[in-house]
This record gives sequence, C-alpha cells and structure tokens, in this order.
Amino acid sequence: MSIFDQINDDIRAAMLARDKERLEAVRNIKKVLLEAKTAKNGNEDLPDDEAIKSISKLAKQGRDSAEIYRQQNRSDLSDFELAQVKVYDSYLPKQMNDEELTAAIGSIIAACGATSMKEMGKVMGIATKELAGKVDGKLISEKVRTLLGLC
Repeated sequence: MSIFDQINDDIRAAMLARDKERLEAVRNIKKVLLEAKTAKNGNEDLPDDEAIKSISKLAKQGRDSAEIYRQQNRSDLSDFELAQVKVYDSYLPKQMNDEELTAAIGSIIAACGATSMKEMGKVMGIATKELAGKVDGKLISEKVRTLLGLC
C-alpha cells in the first residue's frame, strides 16, 4: 500500500474516531501530496520517496512554526503545531541518530574520495539523495563539514 493510499485510509479512520487534530494533520498531508502529484504530471501515482520528501518538508515547517509560536509565548499554538508534527513524523522513516549519520557520511566521503572542503558540494549531493527523509538537511551539512574538516 502506498503512502497516498494509507493517508486516505487514515482520514477515514480519524473521521470515525472523531479525532480532530489527527484528521486535520492527515488532511494537510493529503493536500500537500495532491499538490506534489499535480505539479509533477497529475496522471500517475506519487512515488513513496516523493511523498516522504513532501511530508518531511511539512514536518519541518511545523517545527519552525512551533518554535516561532513558543518565542512569542503562544504555547497553545505551539502545542497544536507539535501535535501535528507528531502525526507527520508517524509517516516518515525512522530518523538516524548521530552515530548512524556519522557512519553514513563517512562511507559516502570514502566512496567519492573527497579529501577537502572543496569537495563538499559533491559529498552533499550524494548524501542528500541517499539520506532524504532519514535526517534533516541541516544536520547532514553540519556533519559533512565536520568530517571533511578532519580530512
């Protein structure tokens, strides 16, 4: 079952359970996936990797919004955003921890033969494709910078 089909089933389940927060979050995901599907070509199914990228972007926006609300002492809105982010995260693959990220970036650096910061773009291109949805791009960049600085 594709992520898109799973979203449709979860919308139905949230409606039956009368779970307003989950229903709104899952509807947001469906909206984003439909936009991604129509932007691409509109006729075919959206591949799961594209769906994961879209959901990941939605989760990142939710975290950023929650942080802004928290800075403005709007805990009610911050809590709502974080609740939605929790639903978004349930559709994403398990996030990598620091050791797994270090190992993955280290193997990418070794595979492409990078030895200096000048080759960061080459490493980042490969790393962002391989680790998409598993870790935030900012963390990938920081780890690549750190590991290439040690070379």
